[in-house]
Amino acid sequence: MNDTIEKKLVIIPTYNEKDNILKVLQAVSDLKIANLDVLIIDDNSPDGTAELVKEYMQQNKQIRLLQRAGKLGLGTAYITGFRFALEKSYEYIFEMDADLSHDPKEIPNFLEAIKQEDLIIGSRYVKGVNVINWPLMRLFISVMASKYTRIITGMPFRDCTSGFKCFRKKVLEKIPLDKISSSGYSFQIEMNFKAWERGFKIKEIPIIFYDRTVGSSKMSKRIILEAMFIVWKLKILSIFGRS
Repeated sequence: MNDTIEKKLVIIPTYNEKDNILKVLQAVSDLKIANLDVLIIDDNSPDGTAELVKEYMQQNKQIRLLQRAGKLGLGTAYITGFRFALEKSYEYIFEMDADLSHDPKEIPNFLEAIKQEDLIIGSRYVKGVNVINWPLMRLFISVMASKYTRIITGMPFRDCTSGFKCFRKKVLEKIPLDKISSSGYSFQIEMNFKAWERGFKIKEIPIIFYDRTVGSSKMSKRIILEAMFIVWKLKILSIFGRS
C-alpha cells in the first residue's frame, strides 16, 4: 500500500506542558504529511494543557485528545495510545515527547526508514553522543543505563531508553499490551525487548536530543530504580519463556 495513504499517528503524553504543546502541534502540522494525526494523552494537567489543545483542535482536525483522571504514568499513557491506534487501524504509530526534546522535523526520516523495518528507534548514541544541554551526570546515567540494559538483556541497541520511536501496527498487535508492567521510562526498555525477542526488524537512526528549555523533567529516583529492576525481570521471564 502507498505510504502516503496509510494512516499515521503521533502519540504525545502530556502533564503540565502548556508552554510547549502548541509549539509541538504546530511543528507537526507544518510538516504537511498526508494522513498524519496527533493524539494527545493528558493526565489532568493542572496548568491547562488540555484546554490549549482543545482550542487548537478547532482549527486542526488532525488533532485528537484523550483526557485521563490523573497522573497515571508514561507507560500507561502510551498503552492507551497504542490501543487507540490499533482500534482506528493506524499503520505507523509514533512515540514523541511533548517538551520539544524530539524534533518533529525528524518524522519524515522515520517514515522513510520504516519502509524496510518494523520498529525505528531515534537514537541519541548510535553515531556518537547527540545530546544538547544535558548536565554531565544526567548524560552519564543515560549512557550507562543503555549499556547496563545491553549487558543484561542481550539487546544490541545503543539507546535503549529513547522515547522517539515509530512502530508498525503489526508489532503492537503481537505484543501483549496488557502485560506491560513498566510505568516510567523503563517502559521503553520493555517495549524494545518485547519487539526484539519476537524477531521484528528494528533499526536505530540518529537524532539530536534537545533538553527541555521550559517546564520540569519527570525523571525521579523511583523511575531509575524501576529501570534497573525491569531488565532483570525481562531476562528471567525470557529464560522461562514467559515474556
